[in-house]
Amino acid sequence: MSAGQKIAEDRVALVIPTLNAAKHLDTLLPALRMQSFQPRSVLVIDSSSTDDTVARFQAAGAEVVVIPKSQFDHGGTRQRAVNRLSPRIEVVVFLTQDAVPADSETLARIVAAFADPEVGVAYGRQLPHLGAGAIEAHARLFNYPPESAVLRPQDAAAAGIKASFCSNSFAAYRRRALEMVGGFPSGTIFGEDAAVTGRMLLSGWAKAYVADAQVHHSHSYGLGEEFRRYFDVGVMHARAPWLLERFGKAEGEGKRFVQSELRHLARHQPMAIPSAILRTVIKLAAYHCGRREARIPRPLKRRISLNRRYWA
Repeated sequence: MSAGQKIAEDRVALVIPTLNAAKHLDTLLPALRMQSFQPRSVLVIDSSSTDDTVARFQAAGAEVVVIPKSQFDHGGTRQRAVNRLSPRIEVVVFLTQDAVPADSETLARIVAAFADPEVGVAYGRQLPHLGAGAIEAHARLFNYPPESAVLRPQDAAAAGIKASFCSNSFAAYRRRALEMVGGFPSGTIFGEDAAVTGRMLLSGWAKAYVADAQVHHSHSYGLGEEFRRYFDVGVMHARAPWLLERFGKAEGEGKRFVQSELRHLARHQPMAIPSAILRTVIKLAAYHCGRREARIPRPLKRRISLNRRYWA
């Protein structure tokens, strides 16, 4: 593909993993229908929903593949979807069921990033949902700034661990680049997107952050959920040590996040500062527990993990 060449709709697929997504579909389906760029293929991989998720996506024209809930795997399920697509598909866009395009150009803008022949992966900006609290909103504002950027392999070392950052809640991959790095890894507890992005950078591909391709996607985690989530991040880094070895440790980025969060809360919600400090302590403890998961009995790991099926 030459520089500046656009990718046609029939060369793009949209993939959405789902589980009991009905509560999101009143906003997600209309947002997808209004897109100016309509991928020819829409594939839903559903983990045996018990609501009307399957019927509603089928009525919207999507292909739906139902798998047993026990078979869902963050990386393996996404790779299964890629393998099912037509050989004509050049770019695969991934959304999660609770990530809602913010305007009619969301898909067009993220696909446009692949006009640069060096880009192997692109991810869009995630905005907090309306009514999100200050802690929840800051997480999105920190990780998804308003300026677009392209990170090329020669600049990855200077970017540190942030170089491999990407989110499959809204990301797109050049299929050829994905195949070159072996696809999404199966058997991952967390971070299949970071693993693939890191491998792409090490293989010579660039990563694009497309700030004007936007979705609304945020979460208000309880303290227990924060612990479980960061335990899983620690497990991921323990089981994929090459990420930290090649791109740097996570502690520096974590310190920068905390400093930014405290400044944000001081301006917008000072009463939330004690909660933010407690959450920071919990996340740090959980992450280091995850890094040392080899010393923890499997039954206990299953109890304190967000992705409990991983330990089954």
